[in-house]
Amino acid sequence: MPLLELSLRNAKFPQMSESTIPYSRPTALGNELKYLEQVLSARHFRGDGEFTKKCNAWLEKTTGTGKALLTHSCTAAMELTALLTDLAPGDEVIMPSFTFVSTANAVALRGAKPVFVDIRPDTLNLDEKLIEAAITPKTKAIFVVHYAGVACEMDTIIKIAKDKKLLVFEDAAQGLLASYKGRALGTLGQLGSLSFHDTKNIVSGEGGALLINDASFAERADIIREKGTNRAQFFRGQVDKYTWVDIGSSFLPSEFNAAVLLAQFELAEPTTRERITTWKLYHSDLADAEAKGHINRPTVPAECQHNGHIYYILCRDLSERTAMIQHLKSRGISAPFHYVPLHSAPAGLKFGRTQGQLRQTESLAERQVRLPLWTGMTEAEVGRVTEAIFEFYQRVLPANLSPNLSPTLPPNLVTDRSKS
Repeated sequence: MPLLELSLRNAKFPQMSESTIPYSRPTALGNELKYLEQVLSARHFRGDGEFTKKCNAWLEKTTGTGKALLTHSCTAAMELTALLTDLAPGDEVIMPSFTFVSTANAVALRGAKPVFVDIRPDTLNLDEKLIEAAITPKTKAIFVVHYAGVACEMDTIIKIAKDKKLLVFEDAAQGLLASYKGRALGTLGQLGSLSFHDTKNIVSGEGGALLINDASFAERADIIREKGTNRAQFFRGQVDKYTWVDIGSSFLPSEFNAAVLLAQFELAEPTTRERITTWKLYHSDLADAEAKGHINRPTVPAECQHNGHIYYILCRDLSERTAMIQHLKSRGISAPFHYVPLHSAPAGLKFGRTQGQLRQTESLAERQVRLPLWTGMTEAEVGRVTEAIFEFYQRVLPANLSPNLSPTLPPNLVTDRSKS
């Protein structure tokens, strides 16, 4: 039985006079317009111009990867990963179900099978203790997802992969300038993917990058990214003409995207520090709500440095989460939930398989609320959000909750916090 059965349909709230607080808001940080004008003046609009090259160089220097290649999306970087590693029908790739569809699509597009494994209740990342049970003779790789810029337990995962001779792919879409034991996310496996989508910390509207950490993939990555041609070798003077030499597709972003991205990269570190400050404001303001058993706050293990990408809370069940989102909306605050678990989706049932019962995935996905967080968000705006959450638990919830129902959190949620 659900903890809470309530509807806010008839609840009486004063009319909102304040401006709406969106969940996300992309921000121009510095030289975006200047660089766009330079692209227009140079009349080089297609990909792999000077701005693309500067972005690749910035990523290589900042993350420590061996080679970085901009793509038109993080989805493209993951699909490039699947092509590079020759995923094929009959192969299996282990991954969490709690992720965006692109992680699984990259595998399914090659005819391989996503294998969904449960997540940890603290970080919402792939549960490393459940990976070995999912390995079969068909397993080719482990596709980790660093949720909210908080790293998976990579030492354990990399050891399993080495012992079983598997590849490790990183979906680090949310992980730019986050790290695990001092190493940048996206650089721990053979191949990593980053996102610069409109909702990320650093944006180019649409955009992504492939980080190549195994040099054996570097030359072929250029070929596949350039529609299966050796065009990159031609421009380096290694061949006198270029031609079709392998499978491939068009993965390049335009110079317009790269120009915006370079301007964002130039201020990436102070932007990240600002987002972490906002994250910490939420974490501090909501400590009392957690202490009273109303919610759980995020966990960041001591070996992980996050990047302030997402701040979320965990309610006690789906009906409470639904009521919370409705209440925040009534206060002019956009606070969405996140993924519908892929193993329960029509395509997940068709193209993948599930290893064991994904109880944590199903439970946590039903209870999560993501709170507004963007570059330039003020302390007053954070205060509006947290005040609305306290109002929900102090006034709205008690008015609708049966006195026989317990207010305690489910026992499977950890409450210790090793690092804020």
